[in-house]
Amino acid sequence: MVERSTLVDYCNQLLQSDAFQDYCPNGLQVEGAQQVRRLVTGVTASQALVDAAVAAGAQMLLVHHGYFWKGEGPTITGIKQRRLKTLLTHDLNLLAYHLPLDVHGEVGNNVQLARLMGWSVLGGLEPGNPRSVGLHGELAEAVDGATLAGQLANALGREPLHIAGNDRPIKRIAWCTGAAQGYIDRAIDLGVDAYVTGEVSEPTVHAARENGIHFFAAGHHATERYGVKALGEHLAEHFGIEHQFIDVDNPV
Repeated sequence: MVERSTLVDYCNQLLQSDAFQDYCPNGLQVEGAQQVRRLVTGVTASQALVDAAVAAGAQMLLVHHGYFWKGEGPTITGIKQRRLKTLLTHDLNLLAYHLPLDVHGEVGNNVQLARLMGWSVLGGLEPGNPRSVGLHGELAEAVDGATLAGQLANALGREPLHIAGNDRPIKRIAWCTGAAQGYIDRAIDLGVDAYVTGEVSEPTVHAARENGIHFFAAGHHATERYGVKALGEHLAEHFGIEHQFIDVDNPV
């Protein structure tokens, strides 16, 4: 068992959540049980994940995508009402970290994706920014675009969209998990051979083709499974609590 406040304070300090201006509140979003014995982690606090956490007997649900995003309606109706009702009825804490979990140098989404893929990290996608959301680095050996697409598919369990801006091999790479297709311009400025993110927009295709860079959209959900899972494993070891990562598949 660990006190809710102890676990939350530890996460806030570990992820330096107060240092970020984000699109949602980071930290404890819904208060539940005071004592935490079992922790469930997942990417998004959908109804399916909330229900799965309840079924698993968890006292805390830790996610990357929580609630209360900027610009959303302020009323507690529809799916928001149903999700919150489930959390409150079952005394289930909801803890969420967005940008702090993308950026962290050990359990962050971008570092964890690099470790999964075997990419070396050379620096941030935003040079000079110590909290750069994306990263850049190198592959262990140069490969062609089709080979990298296959590696992503094998690791993430999803076929990526590959826009081949040229036919040259890929050695230098930049990446940012989630919906960061707009950061392709930063990758282009770094002079890398390829840029990997989760999603794609119509202008991204033209940017890749006209700037001669490989682009891969490997799935928002698929690229962001690994940070919250790593954080959950770290918390379980640190506090001696039970942890279960639950993957509610999302094709986007």
